[in-house]
Amino acid sequence: MTTKVAVIGATGRMGQLVSRIIGAADDFELVAELDSRAPLADMLAADLAVDVTLPGVSQKVVDYAIANGLSVLVGTSGWSSERIASLESRLSGNDAVGVVIIPNFSIGSVLASTFATMAARFYDSIEIVETHHASKVDSPSGTAVRTAELMSAARGRRGPVVAPHTDQRARGQQVASIPIHSLRLRGVVAKQDVVFGGNGEVLTLSHETIAPSSYEAGILLALRAASTARGVTVGLDRLIDLTSGQQT
Repeated sequence: MTTKVAVIGATGRMGQLVSRIIGAADDFELVAELDSRAPLADMLAADLAVDVTLPGVSQKVVDYAIANGLSVLVGTSGWSSERIASLESRLSGNDAVGVVIIPNFSIGSVLASTFATMAARFYDSIEIVETHHASKVDSPSGTAVRTAELMSAARGRRGPVVAPHTDQRARGQQVASIPIHSLRLRGVVAKQDVVFGGNGEVLTLSHETIAPSSYEAGILLALRAASTARGVTVGLDRLIDLTSGQQT
C-alpha cells in the first residue's frame, strides 16, 4: 500500500531532502509540496503530512493537519515538553491520527543522546554546547533540549545538576537545570558536545553531522512509523530498539 505524503516547508534544506527521499521510496507518493505562500488546504490530498517549517509555524501546521484527520511527522525544532504535553492531551482517545516528533533524524545523534542519558546518573556537573549553521533561526536546538530533558529525567532523586552563576547571560540557557550554549556558525552542519565534570576527570560525548545524508535513514524510518502512528511519539529513539539496533 502506498502512503500519499504532503511536505510542508518543501523549499527549505530539510524539506528538499525529505521530498527527495519520498520520491525515491516505493511505499510513498509525494502528492503536495507546500512553501510559505501555499494554503494549508493543499495538504488535504495526502494521508500523511510532514512538517519541516519554522518553530513559529509548526504548531499551526500540526493543528490543521490533525483537525483534518491527517497524521503528522514533525521535523521542526521548538517543541517544548509543555507543547508536547498539550498535544498529548488533545490526542488522548483519538484513534484516527498520530503525531511523530523527531528533534534529530541522525542515528548517531540518537545514540549520543542515549549515552549522555546514561552518564547523567553519575555526574552532578553537566553542560551542553551545540553548534549549527548560521541560518538556523532557533536556539537552543531541539536536539539539545531533548538531551537535557532526558538527562534530567534519568537523574531521578539525584536532582538538578550543579550549575553555578547561571544568573549571568554568558552561562547559557538552562533547560531542566542543565546549561545549554548555542553557537551559530558558517561552515557547520550540526555538532553537539555534552560535557560531564567529575572529581579529577572530564567526560565529553560528542556527535557531529558532516553532511545532510546522515539524516536519510532516520527520515525513512520516521516516515514509515508516522504513517501508522497513533497518539504522540517523541524522538527517533522511540522507533529503534537500542539493545538490538532494530526498528521497533
